Amino acid sequence: MKIEMKHIYKSFGSNDVLKDVSFSLEGGDICALLGENGAGKSTLMNILGGVIPMDSGSILVDGEVVNFANPVDSMESGIAFIHQELNLINDLPIYENMFLGRELKSKRGSLDLKQMYDQTNEMFKKMNVDLDPAKMVGELDASYKQIVEICRAMMMNASIIIMDEPTTSLTDSEIERVFGMMRTLVDHNVGIIFISHKLNEVLEICNQYVVLRDGKLVSEGNVANVTKKDLASFMVGFDVRTESLRRNKDKEAIGREVLRVDGLTNAQHFRDISFSVHAGEIVGITGLLGDGRSELFQAIFGADKYQSGKIYLNEKEVAINTTYQAIKEGIAYLPRNRKENAIIKDMDILENASIATWPMFAKRGVINRVKHKQVFEGHRDALRIKMDQLTDSITSLSGGNQQKVVLSKWLAASPKVLILDNPTQGVDVGAKEDIYDIILKLAEEDIAVIVLSSEAQEIIRVCDRALVMYHGVIQGELTEEEMSEHSIMRLATGGRLDEEKGVYQK
Repeated sequence: MKIEMKHIYKSFGSNDVLKDVSFSLEGGDICALLGENGAGKSTLMNILGGVIPMDSGSILVDGEVVNFANPVDSMESGIAFIHQELNLINDLPIYENMFLGRELKSKRGSLDLKQMYDQTNEMFKKMNVDLDPAKMVGELDASYKQIVEICRAMMMNASIIIMDEPTTSLTDSEIERVFGMMRTLVDHNVGIIFISHKLNEVLEICNQYVVLRDGKLVSEGNVANVTKKDLASFMVGFDVRTESLRRNKDKEAIGREVLRVDGLTNAQHFRDISFSVHAGEIVGITGLLGDGRSELFQAIFGADKYQSGKIYLNEKEVAINTTYQAIKEGIAYLPRNRKENAIIKDMDILENASIATWPMFAKRGVINRVKHKQVFEGHRDALRIKMDQLTDSITSLSGGNQQKVVLSKWLAASPKVLILDNPTQGVDVGAKEDIYDIILKLAEEDIAVIVLSSEAQEIIRVCDRALVMYHGVIQGELTEEEMSEHSIMRLATGGRLDEEKGVYQK
């Protein structure tokens, strides 16, 4: 199967989102669709998926012009769209999820569960998937949920599959599982459109690439002919820096101790955690998924409990039992899952940017919107947030700009300690560099910044030192030249640093 999109134009009001974009894909190819947040990728794929109409242009399937009035039309032409938010129901078994909206019925009109189970099992065998169709979807990890979505698309005879950032929340082993599934699809002559901000993954799994910038096609070709730096430059329109941003501060330049933790323990997630962070310091906390770092800092922020240990702020012991108390003490926490824990979709941009400080700028229970607006306008310029009206929905912004709004919310609280949990997850290469600049600027303003990240390169580029966690404990600390992907991975998998010999040992 071959799809072609020719001379596509699309505007929303006065905003020209797509300007004369042409795109094609054949079965058996994996094509990366790249671009910054807001470049037009989602709009182009929503047109192909029948979600929204184009203003002008044409779509051809195997040389025949088609018109997709709705997603069903696109699906019936062999195109499946697997969205970032998976459309699965956790409380149903896999085989029922495989037939959602097109359930098989018996002659009596009841659900034919056996037939659905058997057909699911046949598809799993065809795709080399080792799963029990009767297993509840809620018991699956994120990668297997992706695989179930892919198999469901194949069950509907999809010849082209659009995958929207499928690896954003996956571990390395889960990513390999999904990549293995993608290679199986290629063996079945299925074409894949792979939308991702992770350029190293693009180089690993894709054979073609297309780059959009400001609604225009700016580059396309064979992945074998480009580097990661080339792709990043195409996306933003200039050479993206790759050098270390670490400041290599000497100990005398570091400010006073702001946060200290002694023996903090929650038996389920972390044990005997001790560390300190100083004003103006950027400390990275890393490891593998399930290492307990998010749970640790949720406890420090008052969102979770700890059973023993002590927390000190400015050398005074504090007992933090609520997030409101943490904010009053000068701690801010940007959570890892923006869509679930950081933005409120039913609120506008200003409301999302000010919700954490409503009590601080209120008199007799009345929110001072004028004050909030003044504070946000200052952060809007400093953070380079691309937006239109303050009253627009937060969901009207790209992922990177949503993340900047969430960051502005916590900056408005004037924190002494800022905890950033995977701050660049799901944002494009340009927004990522903006966020790094913000982190460095905050540290220069004597805020103690703690960066929780699964990306070793992020920790190495930005942080003054790193604490590596393994199964709920701090396995080791790395500073300056000790920080490398190899050393971080060694500690994250249970290895240790022999300080005298400077080598790692099990």
